[in-house]
Amino acid sequence: MKFRTIIFLGAFCSLLIMNAKTITDNRTKVLLETDKGKITLALYDETPLHKENFIKLVNEHYFDGMLFHRVIKNFMVQTGDPKSRNANADTRLGDGGPDYTIPAEIRFPQLFHKRGALAAARKGDQVNPQRQSSGSQFYIVWGQDFSSDELNEMTQMIESRSRGMIKFTDEVKKAYLKHGGTPHLDGSYTVFGEIIDGLKVVDKIQQVRTDRNDRPFDDIHIIKAEVLK
Repeated sequence: MKFRTIIFLGAFCSLLIMNAKTITDNRTKVLLETDKGKITLALYDETPLHKENFIKLVNEHYFDGMLFHRVIKNFMVQTGDPKSRNANADTRLGDGGPDYTIPAEIRFPQLFHKRGALAAARKGDQVNPQRQSSGSQFYIVWGQDFSSDELNEMTQMIESRSRGMIKFTDEVKKAYLKHGGTPHLDGSYTVFGEIIDGLKVVDKIQQVRTDRNDRPFDDIHIIKAEVLK
């Protein structure tokens, strides 16, 4: 009986693993080939407008040749400005994109700014109170590591400033303690995907030397972006 129970439990655990893998494998994936290596992204079904727009742009080769034009160590790396292609070193970047925005799809605490999260850039609240996303610019989170005390202090401050509108669950806190990230952005920007392979490439990018506008001194390109079948 014990032997049969062990077999049953083993089979049950294998089924759970297979189901989890199937869920992951069913997400649409995008490969970014960069000067620093390859990054594979999985897009969230919970943010369909951002997902569909991102797939559309990738299929149109919209991101090919663009720079990571804004890089801040221990914070994030940003790209998606079409003006960055072949931009001179003194060109100010960050305001380019298609002639549309995307309605916010903020799904916090389900989706949050853990390390490796893919999120949409946008204009500030003063000119964009509805927090609509840029049509093309996005960033990948690196963030910082936290001790338990540091994270508790930060999350309590954020919750207080939001007057309770933002509330960090225990699950989200555990993820930040394990992986790091940028919790101060939660509830303000749309997170619509995550890295499933290539986090070390983001680490390389976020450590490069940059100028006073946070642009890397040595250009880092998206050589090619493609939807994986």
